[in-house]
Amino acid sequence: MINLQYGRSILRQTKILKDSALFKNCDCELHHPLFYASQGVRYRKLEVILTTTIDKLGKAGETVKVAPGHFRNHLMPKLLAVPNIDKFAYLINEQRKIYQPKEVEEVKVVPKTEEDTMKEYRTAARRLENARLVLRRFIKIDTELRSPVDKDELISEVARQLGVRLEPENLQLTSPLSTLGEFEVPLRLPKTLPLPEGKVQWTLDVKIRKK
Repeated sequence: MINLQYGRSILRQTKILKDSALFKNCDCELHHPLFYASQGVRYRKLEVILTTTIDKLGKAGETVKVAPGHFRNHLMPKLLAVPNIDKFAYLINEQRKIYQPKEVEEVKVVPKTEEDTMKEYRTAARRLENARLVLRRFIKIDTELRSPVDKDELISEVARQLGVRLEPENLQLTSPLSTLGEFEVPLRLPKTLPLPEGKVQWTLDVKIRKK
């Protein structure tokens, strides 16, 4: 720190310089270079590495410049930032490799065309043409089922057994199936699909057996 005697010496040198013939008729202010040097120490910023994302300052892992007081009084006590030195930079990079979640690639959804929908219907129709859905259920009395088979259960079993995804509107089931036996459940598919030979409409063959 500049002592009092040295400070007075600086002031005298500045006054002598100002009273010289070179600056005698000049209204400008003169300051000793050491004044600027002392101000530079006061306002110099520190480079720190952020350990977490801080709004209006930066993202985690970035190197930013902050005031020494802000780092000392706020960032460092809360472990929000560390000094920008090799040791801390290495640790931050290693922690980011471990804890930072992998960036999920953005998947662009392509709208389904009418041709794509028809291909799906044709594939489903080929699988359903000669397929039979078999269910096993407990009975209550004679052939009456303990719990009837409804539309949602049929759709779920078609997906599980036959690998075909049907929508509720594709299945024309007026009432749940409540007895053992074989059933032909009407299907509502596009009229452009050619019907199997000998059939007047698409159907789903279902057989319910005793469990």
